[in-house]
Amino acid sequence: MTTDTQKAQQVQQVRQAEQEWIRWHEERTATVSAPYGPLSLAGTYWLSDHPEGRIPAVPGQWREDGDELVLTAAAEDGLTVDGKPFTGEVRLTADRSAIETSRVAHGERRLVVLVREGLWAVRDFDPGSAARKTFRAIEATPYDARWALTGTFRLYDATRSVRVENADGVERGLDLGGEIAFEVDGTEHALQVTVEQDGSLWAVFADATSGKSSFRFRFLRPAAPAEDGSVTVDLNRAVLPPCAFADHFICPFPPPGNTLPVAVEAGERNRTDN
Repeated sequence: MTTDTQKAQQVQQVRQAEQEWIRWHEERTATVSAPYGPLSLAGTYWLSDHPEGRIPAVPGQWREDGDELVLTAAAEDGLTVDGKPFTGEVRLTADRSAIETSRVAHGERRLVVLVREGLWAVRDFDPGSAARKTFRAIEATPYDARWALTGTFRLYDATRSVRVENADGVERGLDLGGEIAFEVDGTEHALQVTVEQDGSLWAVFADATSGKSSFRFRFLRPAAPAEDGSVTVDLNRAVLPPCAFADHFICPFPPPGNTLPVAVEAGERNRTDN
């Protein structure tokens, strides 16, 4: 039997979780709308589409050379490398740090080198992008404790790689290391997840609201499971994928089995513009 003290503690815990969610939502909005947040991605250019090495709207000449990219630029290209005006030739590897620290820039724009499955690309992040100028908010459902669930993580014997369509229409591999099982209204559901290097999890999922009252799919990033496999599945923190903010991201679609039959009325739903 629940005592009055226990009830008061439960109410306090819910209020605290709600306040933490509000702070999280505010931080998410600030991150998305930052000068080099996802709204600033103005283009992703695959070098295989530009064999001559000239990319529209991106200065310089870019070519692949084994496991490096070679950039050649003249003074009139107006490029900087490592913060200094650049002319001549430089060999580049994929940028893996924060966008604002990428090696190549053109004014305020950051030209980020990307490689996926052996294919090279250059991404153009522009703080003055149209998407960033028109962005107003992330539409999200207010916190609801009903969607903060306790689940169980089940590690696969070996990583399973599946081919899934990406937002640009190309199929790419998605590595799945396990699944999280949880109950909604007494019915068990499961989502296949990628296991990140730090032990945290990443799920790409859809549900009965997808493409209707929410974006066509969303991401969920639970923290690393406990030693007993228990894991918090807080669907209040389901987030929009980067491609909801800019068309030039190559987000993977949900793998087979990751479309929930229930309506997840929680988390981020859509981007809203002025």
